[in-house]
Amino acid sequence: MIVALATLAAGAQTIVRKGERLDADSVRMVVVGNDTVNIIIPERNFGRFDRGLFNYIFIPRNKWGFGITASYGELNTEDVRILSLLKDVNFKGKQYSIKPYLSYFIRNNQSVGLRFNYTRGIADLGRLSLDFDEDLSFNLRDVSYYQQSFGVGTFYRNYIGLDSQGRFGVFNEVDLEFSSGSSRFRRLYNGEPRDTRTTVTQASLNFSPGVCVFIQEYVSFNVSFGVFGLKMRNEKQLTDGVDEGSRFTSGANFRFNIFNINFGLMVVI
Repeated sequence: MIVALATLAAGAQTIVRKGERLDADSVRMVVVGNDTVNIIIPERNFGRFDRGLFNYIFIPRNKWGFGITASYGELNTEDVRILSLLKDVNFKGKQYSIKPYLSYFIRNNQSVGLRFNYTRGIADLGRLSLDFDEDLSFNLRDVSYYQQSFGVGTFYRNYIGLDSQGRFGVFNEVDLEFSSGSSRFRRLYNGEPRDTRTTVTQASLNFSPGVCVFIQEYVSFNVSFGVFGLKMRNEKQLTDGVDEGSRFTSGANFRFNIFNINFGLMVVI
């Protein structure tokens, strides 16, 4: 693995800890650069109950990480009927993102980095019929939506090693991103086609937990989930070439998003 393992000399005295007898032979050391340190990262308890869990060195300091993450989501329906209200639903939509990044480990299991982000989404509604009663019913057809954005951001990632071999770990990531993009919304209005174009500038702060597994000596596979975020967003709209104004919004969300599951690979050197 990334860290070289060595064992304390045999014959060391027995260590007694909270009623348990631990042999010093079982305490592992790692070589990080020119230093030999305990594979278990010491942490303060701050009054919490000690559950006997350890944070092993997963990736040591002064290492570089190069990686890419990607996400993809797709939804297709054709002639779907929901009870007696919605019928003839024909919808196709997908969204994907590609995020290359570079990171540096400033401390054991802790890294900071720079990430670039490209996101693209497409949605097409061929037709949809809504029928409550004779007085309230309508049909939609030929509605399409397209958006893409480019972003750059910085992030901090904190790993927790789950085993002394350095194979499995979990992490939490906080990233600050700035992005810019555009979207296009086409539909029929009173039988006439309308085309609305929107330019978007956005700043976001996101929190993403994840899992990391080393599949080879220097290559890891990662899965992360976006669960919480803060956003500030500014939009400007044009419909059929006519300026319709602008809007500024901000908010927070705390939810699991199927379009925000990221799979990726990272190389550590």
